[in-house]
This record gives sequence, structure tokens and C-alpha cells, in this order.
Amino acid sequence: MMRVFYRSYCQFAMIAIMLGSLSACLVGPDFETPKPPKVNYYTKPPRFCRTVSAPGHGGASQQFVQAKIISAEWWRLFRSPKINKLICLGITHSPNLMAAKARLREVQENLNAGIGNGLYPNVSAILSAQRGSNTGFFDSSNGSSTITTSGIPASVFNLFNATLNASYLVDFFGGVRRQIQGLRSQVEYQYFELRAAYLSLTSDIVTTVITIASLHRQICVTKQLIREQAEQLAIIKKQFNLGGVSKIEVVAQQTQLAQTRATLPPLEKSWAQTRHLLAILVGAFPSQCHVIPSLDLNELHLPTKLPLSIPSSLVRQRPDIRAAEALWEAANAQVGVATANLYPQITLSGSWGKSNTVGSQTFGSQSNLWNIGAGLLQPLFRGGALIAERRAAFAAYDAAAAQYREVVLKAFQNVADTLRAIESDAREMRAQKQAELAAYANFNLVKQQFDLGGVSYLSLLDAQRQYQQTRISLVQSQANRYADTAALFQALGGGWWNSKC
Repeated sequence: MMRVFYRSYCQFAMIAIMLGSLSACLVGPDFETPKPPKVNYYTKPPRFCRTVSAPGHGGASQQFVQAKIISAEWWRLFRSPKINKLICLGITHSPNLMAAKARLREVQENLNAGIGNGLYPNVSAILSAQRGSNTGFFDSSNGSSTITTSGIPASVFNLFNATLNASYLVDFFGGVRRQIQGLRSQVEYQYFELRAAYLSLTSDIVTTVITIASLHRQICVTKQLIREQAEQLAIIKKQFNLGGVSKIEVVAQQTQLAQTRATLPPLEKSWAQTRHLLAILVGAFPSQCHVIPSLDLNELHLPTKLPLSIPSSLVRQRPDIRAAEALWEAANAQVGVATANLYPQITLSGSWGKSNTVGSQTFGSQSNLWNIGAGLLQPLFRGGALIAERRAAFAAYDAAAAQYREVVLKAFQNVADTLRAIESDAREMRAQKQAELAAYANFNLVKQQFDLGGVSYLSLLDAQRQYQQTRISLVQSQANRYADTAALFQALGGGWWNSKC
């Protein structure tokens, strides 16, 4: 019996596949991969090749190497085992990354379901059992039979059916295949969304680590200044008690110390909040900040050779651009679907089975049932709905095309802004280092003159204040160089195409 079922199914499937192979027509436009923009430079005037250098840690000159391979693990160029460990934690435990992976699995299964429902025959088996009789009324004198209106007893009977049904939608105009193209585009979109989430997570971890290290260094500098100013206040008080200085100088030193102490709580608040953010990025609760190691800027290495992709290749490297392209392609497929809905739809159907009034004889050779048929559905009047849906599909296509162009423009802006920031950071750090050295020399000179009685104490306080500001500014400019270097790798796509997994 099963051989008969299988043979019938195979025959129907072969007919459906042969008819389906005739449906080579695909209505609607075919999507073409957009050409890269015809630009030769990210900025105007053309980019620079090397940044200026500055003395001290993090002040090395950075060279841009065109067409240099971008490592998928670009953060290792900072040579920080702590960053590497934190990124491993983030990739393993980030809920955002887990959600992106789950969405990718979802659309992959939707694609599999669309292929199964659209390209193959729909086959189902039905087993049924019924008990009934012909029309009559019940005779109370006979508890197991009925009497017809003609006086002839009606029989009670059982009916057993075993049927194999099959149907197939012949995709003459390609509506089903366009739907599958749209599902494939959704898979591509979610794949690049996953890559974008991965790139965003790794970049956020690196820049957050840099921010924490910068704040830690600023807190250390501020605490050192507080200690120095407290010591100076103690000396000034002793001099005041001995009549060497006036009360004005004591109050001035107290004011300076209070002002420096007032800058510490905001720094400590930002440091704590940034650590909370980093904990979330690696999939931990803010109360579990013990997973965040102590970080210092001096532990980081500034990459000196930076890759710079040619502009024409950027559109294939940025995951956000590829995701926008996939949405554009999906909108193109919907135009084909809406167009195919205007044309006839042909459906093939058939069934084969067995029927008998005796259950044990249902599959006997004398109880064959079969039918085969075809149907054609041609929309005639829908109140203009199908035409409107097609126009709406074209409008969605135009919107997706415009959105793609906007994403491309913003991507080029992102790279251009980052390149300018890196160049500016290098010049700023050189200027800040020179200012810090000059402020330190001025402070020492004024202090010597004050010890000799050549200047007032207010002049010493002013020199000290300037030195404090330059030290803090130097730390901030140093952190900016690290952060904008990480931003360049993110702007260029993060090297996901070079990943081994």
C-alpha cells in the first residue's frame, strides 16, 4: 500500500516540477547591485599621509596605508590583554548580540518555510471514519434500526477513507520566486545587522575602556594636585602664624584647594557610570563591576600604521551599507510580487485514496478513489486594489533606494570626520604637550621667584592653576587619539570580511 502512495506522489511531483520548469517568466525588475560612488578621496583637499608626533606616551606619529588589510580583530593593535579579555566577555554574554543572532536564525527558517511552501507540491494524507444512515425515523420497537418514510428499514453503515491529497501552484509569472528573493534579502539584511551589532559592540567596548582609563588618569592627576595644594596650604598657614604672609594669601590658597577638590566628584561620578556601562556591554550587572579590571592609558599602545580603504570599496565593507542594500533588494522583490498578482494563477490538484464500509477492507483493490484537476484564477475587479499595491511597492522601492544613498553618504562622512579628527588630535596633543611643558617650566620658575620673595603668592597660585589645567587637557587629548583611532576601524567596517568564522 505504501508503495502505491509513494508512486502516486512521485508522479504528481514530477508533473508539478515539469510544469514549474516552464515558468521561466519573472515579472518585475531584476535587482542590480549598485555601483560604487565615483569619488577618489574622502576629504577635500586630499587626505594626509602621516600625522605629526608629540613627545610622551601616545604621541607617536600615525601613518595611513592605503589598501592595507583590516584585521577582523583590530582591537588587538592596542596591545592590551585587558581589552582582549573584555571583548571576549562581551561577544559571549552580550544580550544585544544574542538577539541579533536569534533574529538571523528566525529569517533563515522563514526562508526555508517560504521555499517549502512555494516551490514544492503541498501533499497531505487524510484518514477518516464515519458512521451514519440514510434518512428515516426511529422505531421504538426496534432499538437498533430506523424506518424510512416509505416503510423500508434504513441501514446503519460505517465509512472509512484513506486519501492522499496534493496541490501545486504553478509559478508562471514568478510571484512565488520573487517572494523567496525577498526572504533571501531579509536573511542578508539580518546577517549584516548581526555584523553591525558585532562591530558596534567591539567598538563601544574599546572606546569605553579608553574613557575609563582617561578618567582614571584625570582622577589621579587631580588627587595629586589636591595633595600638593594641601601641603602648600599647611605651609602658608605656618607662615601666616609667623607673620610671613597675609590672611589674603591663606584664603586664596584655601579657595584654590576647594576649587580643585570640587572637580574630583564629577570625575569620580563619570568614572563610576562609565564602568557601569562597560559592565552592561560585557553582559554583567553594574553591581558586578569586579569583572572590570583597573585601566590606565599608559597600558595602551597607539597603532602607528592605520589602514585606509579606497573609497570605491567602502560600500562593500560597511555592514550598515550592505544592510541597506539588502532592504533595497527586498523592496525590489516586492515590486515583482505585486506585479505577478495582476496575472492569472494556475493551481494543479489531485487526490488518490481508498474507501470502504469495512475498516479491515479499506485498502482493498475494489475501493480506489482518485481525481485530478486544475484551476485558474484571474483577478477581474478588485476596486483598483492590485494596481494601488503595485504603485505602493514602487514607492517603497524608491524609498529604499533613497535610504541606501543616505546611508552611503553618512558612511563617507563618518570616515572623513574620523580622518580629520585623527589629524586634529595629533596636532592638538602636540600643542597640549608643549603647553604642559611650558606651564611646568613657568610654575617652577614662579615658585623659585616666590621662594626668593620676587613675586606674590597669587602669582604662584595662577601658575599652579595653569599647570593643573594643561595636565588635565593633555590626558584628554591623549585619550582622544586612542578613541578616534578605534573610530576609524569602525568607520571602515571593522574587517569583518577577513574573519575566519
